[in-house]
Amino acid sequence: MTSEQGASAGAEDLIKTYGSGDTEVHALRGVSLSFRSGEFTAIMGPSGSGKSTLMHCLAGLDVATSGRVYIGDTELTGLSDKKMTLLRRDRIGFVFQSFNLVPTLTAAENITLPPDIAGRKVDQEWYDTVIDRLGIADRLDHLPSELSGGQQQRVACARALVGRPAIIFGDEPTGNLDSRSSGEVLSILRAATDEFGQTVVIVTHDPRAASYADRVVFLADGKIVRELPRPSADDVFEVMKNLDTVPAEKSAEAETGDATPISGHKHESGSVAAESGIGRHALQTDPGAEPSQAG
Repeated sequence: MTSEQGASAGAEDLIKTYGSGDTEVHALRGVSLSFRSGEFTAIMGPSGSGKSTLMHCLAGLDVATSGRVYIGDTELTGLSDKKMTLLRRDRIGFVFQSFNLVPTLTAAENITLPPDIAGRKVDQEWYDTVIDRLGIADRLDHLPSELSGGQQQRVACARALVGRPAIIFGDEPTGNLDSRSSGEVLSILRAATDEFGQTVVIVTHDPRAASYADRVVFLADGKIVRELPRPSADDVFEVMKNLDTVPAEKSAEAETGDATPISGHKHESGSVAAESGIGRHALQTDPGAEPSQAG
């Protein structure tokens, strides 16, 4: 089955449950949506709405109970561990709240670590373009401990971009940054879409961060309840404030999609660091490595 035309990634009729019986938790309840190439999407919702679970399933870090997930023309359902690892490393970029930089490597070494592990040569022209756009040329020989939080997140963004992935996922990418650094990182992600044609999806709780997106998808109780195109921070704040009163409705993609539920396939995703080719050298304490259950 091929993906929706023009879509970098998406999900159809995605269901995710944890536990069983009295302890069963329905994190996702039939979610369907797609992410168009060159589009910046923010996913929002109250705590426990399923937004982090959705992103983890989309990025191959967790496995849905049923439904379909795809990256480009590749369906994640049923992929072997090895193929899933290669897909995460080669076609998905990650930007985490905790930066996930290897502390013993310089900024430059962190940026090129995924292709280095894969044995691929870095496109020097593209590398120089990314480094110049992110403004970190004078920090490349510094260790992460010698960089500010904003600089570390720029390095993480460069690492995500340098491999030219099909899509970049950001899990609260500004969560550990002050307002100035947050604005810089969000501008970089916005530019990645506008200037490089990159597809970007972030999970955030911050209306200001969401206002950088082309659209915001709101989740509540494991369902998509609303979408806003080109929102302002005030628009996002108003929806979040009244989210409990918004009736659940399927997104436009869900209404027109030809979702075909697929029986759940169990797949061990392993740590984020290992799967994305980021942390073979270290990161045993990587807090971004384990998918949350019902974020």
